[in-house]
Amino acid sequence: MAKHKVRFEPVGIEIEVDEDETILQAAFRQGIMLMHGCKEGQCSACKSFLLEGEDDLEMDRYSTFALPEYESEEGYVLLCRAHAYGDLVVELLNYDEDMLKSGIPIQTVQTEVEEIESLTHDIRRLVLKLIDPPEIAFNAGQYVDVYIPGTEEHRSYSMANTPSTDDHLEFMIKLYSGGKFSSLLDGRLKVGDKLKVKGPYGTFTLREKSDRDIIFIGGGAGMAPIWCLLNYMAEHNIKRKATYYYGARTRKDLFYLEKIQKLAEKLPGFKFVPALSEPDPNDNWKGETGLITDVVDRLENSLAGMEAYLCGPPPMIDAALPLLELKGVDEDKIYYDKFTFTGEAEEQEERGPDRSERGAPF
Repeated sequence: MAKHKVRFEPVGIEIEVDEDETILQAAFRQGIMLMHGCKEGQCSACKSFLLEGEDDLEMDRYSTFALPEYESEEGYVLLCRAHAYGDLVVELLNYDEDMLKSGIPIQTVQTEVEEIESLTHDIRRLVLKLIDPPEIAFNAGQYVDVYIPGTEEHRSYSMANTPSTDDHLEFMIKLYSGGKFSSLLDGRLKVGDKLKVKGPYGTFTLREKSDRDIIFIGGGAGMAPIWCLLNYMAEHNIKRKATYYYGARTRKDLFYLEKIQKLAEKLPGFKFVPALSEPDPNDNWKGETGLITDVVDRLENSLAGMEAYLCGPPPMIDAALPLLELKGVDEDKIYYDKFTFTGEAEEQEERGPDRSERGAPF
């Protein structure tokens, strides 16, 4: 298979690309962490501009919502769909120089189910023991693709454990009726079952060169990467002031409250603010109520000079982004994992975050 060179500007990084892989896949393989989201031509996170090689690039099918026809005609491309058939020069529109060379080459790993635990009535903790190879390198906040047994379909889930425990992977997964993977966690998937995993992916990682205060906003199973980042901060004695706003519907949707309290003892300046949007009268809830973004709006004044990390369903992210900017958070200091869905009629299942990350508007 012929190989071609692709140079990324303005950063001056060059990679080799096989014709049967996309440019994004080639970058992953060589440990270059380009901005990316769904990896399937749906979200536009990897949109770039082709400077040289117009006749030597072809793209697989993609959504015109991610790349409208007029942009394609102007020279914009989606790196997750683009194949090189000659040497190319590509201008990166959205990138983080600190992240570009922090990537870890993608691995395919065989795992074994070690534990399935109920965290709430509809969220499960899944623990996978790594078999071959027996460990995987990843950065705190990243995710992997977990393959549905017997198929080449997969769902993407963030790790809830930190890289210090790289012999297993932990996930927090919301159950969906008819979901091709999540429904397996309600009795069909057993301890000892084998699962294929591929990764790591994602740039939802802590900017460690920064000393800015942090605001975390999450909901539901979106706690996974934030839980990972907070534990990473504790492990590495990172003492940046941090507040975590977590939204749930009712008291029965909250979990890890005692663990978060214990974690707070290791994080000076950390504050956890849970809020219920639909508290049951029997909950006897004395904490914050309302949508989590409304709670943030009510309790926070200026957030200027801070970084924000968001993970949860699209409505939460869509409400949080303009609010944070209104409160003074710089647009390029807002990082997020927005959960997307398969969209198949028989299963409204979260596929995991689409990993579109702020750093520039998408």
